Amino acid sequence: MAKLILTHEVTGLGTAGDIVDVKNGFARNYLIPRGFAITWTKGGEKEIENIKAARAVRAVANLEEAQRIAAGLASTPVKITVKAGEAGRLFGTVKQADVAAAIEAAGLGKVDKRNIEIAQVIKSTGNYAATVRLHEDVLANIDLQIVAEKSKKKSSKK
Repeated sequence: MAKLILTHEVTGLGTAGDIVDVKNGFARNYLIPRGFAITWTKGGEKEIENIKAARAVRAVANLEEAQRIAAGLASTPVKITVKAGEAGRLFGTVKQADVAAAIEAAGLGKVDKRNIEIAQVIKSTGNYAATVRLHEDVLANIDLQIVAEKSKKKSSKK
C-alpha cells in the first residue's frame, strides 16, 4: 500500500489535502502521473496546509453564489457547438475545458474545469449529462446539448 497526499479531488477517494492509502499500482500508474497526488512525507503537513489554502481560494467564494450558479445551470441546458462528420460523429471528444468554456460563454458563471465530471465519453452529437461541484455543499447537474457546427458549403459558379 502507498501513502499519498491528494492534490486534487478524486471521486470515491477524497478531496485535495487528504492523506489516503491506495494500492501501489493505482498510485504509480494513475494518481501520481496525472498530478492527482504526491507521495506522503513527514514534512508533508505544511504542504497539506498549502493545498487546502489553494483549494479554498479556487472554490466559489460563498455558498449563496454557488447556489445561484447551480440554479442557473439546472434550468438552462448548455449548448456546445463542435465539428462533426456526416453521421454526427465528432472529430475528437468534448472535454471538461470545453464544458467550462461553454458555461462561461452562456453567461452562467465561471466554473473550474477540474470540478466538472462528465458521465460518459462524448464522441457524437446529442444530449448528455454532467455534474459540477461548485462548493463543498453544492453539486449541480447540467444538461449538455452537443450540436454539429454548420459547415459552409462551397458554391461552384460557372
